[in-house]
Amino acid sequence: QVQLVESGGGSVQPGGSLRLSCLASGLTFDDYAIGWFRQVPGEEREGIACINHSGSITEYASSVKGRFTISRDNAKNTVSLQMDSLNVGDTAIYTCGAEKMRFFCTTFATGYAYWGQGAQVTISS
Repeated sequence: QVQLVESGGGSVQPGGSLRLSCLASGLTFDDYAIGWFRQVPGEEREGIACINHSGSITEYASSVKGRFTISRDNAKNTVSLQMDSLNVGDTAIYTCGAEKMRFFCTTFATGYAYWGQGAQVTISS
């Protein structure tokens, strides 16, 4: 069974940083693109970053570009999301997704087959 598990969530003050990790199992990791998404209850899910199977291509939503950085370590089956300059608008549940995709990646949630359970990120003063 494919499993994706997020870790690294928590609570920080505005301007602070967090690093999320997504650990995958049950798949050939370097065949899959990975995306990060976030959602506030009652609102639509927002795709914020993605990385292709090799790590050579990344994409970011305008809401996080310049503040967040996605990377992957295929030897450890992990994708990380470094989040800097956090503000209250970043408060959400953050989830990683995986889709078998050879060359590219997408920040559209409909393009992903597998999902983690999510990690809470709270920014407050």
